[in-house]
Amino acid sequence: MSTLIAYASKYGFTKACAERLAKQLDEKVDIMDLNSQRPNLALYDKVIVGGSIYAGRIRKPTARFCSENLNILKGKKLGLFICGMADGNDALKQLESAFPKELLSAAIAKESFGGEYDFSKMNFLERFIIKKISGSDKNQSRMMEESIARFAVQINNA
Repeated sequence: MSTLIAYASKYGFTKACAERLAKQLDEKVDIMDLNSQRPNLALYDKVIVGGSIYAGRIRKPTARFCSENLNILKGKKLGLFICGMADGNDALKQLESAFPKELLSAAIAKESFGGEYDFSKMNFLERFIIKKISGSDKNQSRMMEESIARFAVQINNA
């Protein structure tokens, strides 16, 4: 058996976090983009699910994957992560609202891995909203290496 990291990303930051995490895991890891792939969960004993947060919600492919596979995921060694610019209690609230409660209680690892604003990848409306929310029009990237490392240890020890 091996580990699956299933994620959905809009601009690539979540993919980068999934790849960084995969390098820190002990077992063979498959990484699948839920925007275009549907994994066979029977092949994995550990499943990690992640997604980026936009407007307070996790990406639809991640939410759909979780709801369609809820009972299967509850039976796996499960990890859940989000990517977004919120930190501290705000990130915790986003994490808790991103996934079904049944999965949150079953997960052995839960983290926020940080986030990124890359204005060159955004459309006009997204740039406008992010400027209003963040108060900045500068690109920002904050990958939380310590959160990824802590998450990897919890998955490796499961």
